Amino acid sequence: MNYQKDEDKMKVALDQAYKALELNEVPVGAALFDSNDELICSDHNRREINQDPTAHAEILVLKAASEKLKSWRLENTTLAVTLEPDPMCAGAIVNARIGRLIYGAPNEKAGAAWTLFNIPQDPRLNHYVEMIDSVLLEETEELLSSFFENRR
Repeated sequence: MNYQKDEDKMKVALDQAYKALELNEVPVGAALFDSNDELICSDHNRREINQDPTAHAEILVLKAASEKLKSWRLENTTLAVTLEPDPMCAGAIVNARIGRLIYGAPNEKAGAAWTLFNIPQDPRLNHYVEMIDSVLLEETEELLSSFFENRR
């Protein structure tokens, strides 16, 4: 299947976020697409399940894609994430040479792709990532808001 529109890509990430919700994980999903807009892989947060602080959706997707493609260089790909990446994930996105990052909700507490920092476009780093925010903003914000409201 071909996912030409950013909204279509984000829907794949949202499906993963709902899977995380079912597992009582913070509902963040990610999906990686190749230069032909074909899905490479997708996943969701697994920090609680794996008891691993690095098991964020973005990291899991980058690892799986690198294994599948047999390369750590994921150039000319688009990563869709339901929540703005934090510094760890933003750094991994730069290191993986992701071409485009699209995300839904801003991350007010740890956003590293415009909100608090802008790691993917920091001119001091060796790679620049094109970014588009607020893709399916209402849906991504609602999912995250309802999860945290139910936890309080």
